Amino acid sequence: MNKERICTLALLVAIAVTSPAQVLDRIVAFVDKDIILESELEAQVQFFVFNNRMDPQTPGLRDQVLQLMINEKLIIAKAIEDSITVSDDEVQHRLETLIQQRIQQVGSEARLEELYGMPLSRIKREFRDEMRKNLLAERLQQQRFGLTQIGRREVEQFFATYKDSLGMVPEEVEIAHIAMRQKPGKDAVDTAMARAREMVDSLNAGADFADLARRHSDDPGSASQGGDLGFVRRGQFVKEFETAVFTLEEGGRSGIIETEFGLHIIELLERRGDSVHPRHILLRVERLDSDHDAIIAKLDSVKSRALRGEDFATLAKTFSEYKETALIGGSLGTTEIENVDKSIYPAVVNLQEGEICPPTRITVQGFDGYQIVLMKKRVPTHVVSLDQDYPRLESLALNYKKSREYSAWLQELRGNIYWQSRL
Repeated sequence: MNKERICTLALLVAIAVTSPAQVLDRIVAFVDKDIILESELEAQVQFFVFNNRMDPQTPGLRDQVLQLMINEKLIIAKAIEDSITVSDDEVQHRLETLIQQRIQQVGSEARLEELYGMPLSRIKREFRDEMRKNLLAERLQQQRFGLTQIGRREVEQFFATYKDSLGMVPEEVEIAHIAMRQKPGKDAVDTAMARAREMVDSLNAGADFADLARRHSDDPGSASQGGDLGFVRRGQFVKEFETAVFTLEEGGRSGIIETEFGLHIIELLERRGDSVHPRHILLRVERLDSDHDAIIAKLDSVKSRALRGEDFATLAKTFSEYKETALIGGSLGTTEIENVDKSIYPAVVNLQEGEICPPTRITVQGFDGYQIVLMKKRVPTHVVSLDQDYPRLESLALNYKKSREYSAWLQELRGNIYWQSRL
């Protein structure tokens, strides 16, 4: 179970257990000095069914999930016994991050409070202890298994033992890209700026900020809430927005702030330590057909240079505006063809090695523009081979080794720490 699932589940369980509507029938397990309630078990069964797309009536499912919960409690008990510690700041940071993810998923802080039937302050208070326990368990596992290594001989033994059951290696591709943002032209910027100045004039004349946001903001996630963004920690906003919001005093309002998303007017409602509670009005800058044509022509020019022999990685470092990959020559790594991002797949699925696709649209993680993609290498579907697929086999063998060590460790914990199932 990965960290995100554990944390999400803990939040659901903590809220379910503390909800006034929740009736606690009985204890279903004891683990050291802790207990597992039937309500907790039912919440986790639902979560398990949802994430694994299982039939909730699967025989033995409740006991299987309970055993997983007991394992987690055993690890927490061992972490406490070994004096593993986490700081209050670590707990708070992880908690705030998870809460913000949940708020983004449901649309607003108010909606989250409505769903769970309690104010956000209580959600955080009820969940903080569970978050601390999860971090303790996570740290203990990192200490115990984080440095596990595997040698060539172990990989060879793994391959010799399991090669007949490893099946075929799916087709893999190694690709790289050069992406450029689609920047609006001067006329579009001027039009949006004029609208923004009208908003500022209305606010200066006494107009209600929330009302203007509901009627005019182009941010679908916050407009219906009067532009309210809830409490957000430093590091969650794009640079220009963050610089502006963290320089405001409570009740203060910014001028017109330009980011990759458009033009913003920001008002700071409250500040708590390293968190701020702002609201904003976003006015997007419309892109014209001529703006599309200009960026496509520029990428076509870069593509021509690459096809004439210039190094694609050097061109990516020079021209690509996708920061996450530009510094590594535009590399998107090696992956199975079926796992290529949906925004890229249609453009590259039929490319041969050395070919570059025409400029195609990319809209991901706030990046709006066009990209060209180079097919660096294609490895067709084949029977797994020790020489050709050694990195893959090494990873499989290492995970297998960790899994065996983890299972043996859990059995040791079950023998040394008191637990009892009452299902």
